[in-house]
Amino acid sequence: MTADKPRLSLVNEEIYRLDRKPETTNERVRRLQAEARMLAREQIQVLERALMHAATLAEEIAGGGDAYPAGVRELASRINEDLPAKVQTLQALMERIPEPKL
Repeated sequence: MTADKPRLSLVNEEIYRLDRKPETTNERVRRLQAEARMLAREQIQVLERALMHAATLAEEIAGGGDAYPAGVRELASRINEDLPAKVQTLQALMERIPEPKL
C-alpha cells in the first residue's frame, strides 16, 4: 500500500480511516454544522442564479411588445426592476458571513 493512500476499514457499512482516531461528539457536531452551513450557502447561490434568470425572463416579457398583455408587461417590468436589487441584498448578506471550514 502506498503512503499517500489512507488505510480504510468497513464496519457496519460505514467506512473508517484507520490512520485517524475516531471523532469525538463535539468534533462530529462541529463538522456536521459546517457541512450544513456549506449546503445552505450552496442553496442560496442557487436561489441567486434563479432570481437573476427570472429577472432576465421578466425583462424579455416587459420588452416583448403587444405579444404580451399590458398588465403582464407592466408586472414583468416591475419584477425586472426589483429582482436584481434583491440578489444584491442576498450577496451582501452572504459576504458578511465567513465561509464554513471543515
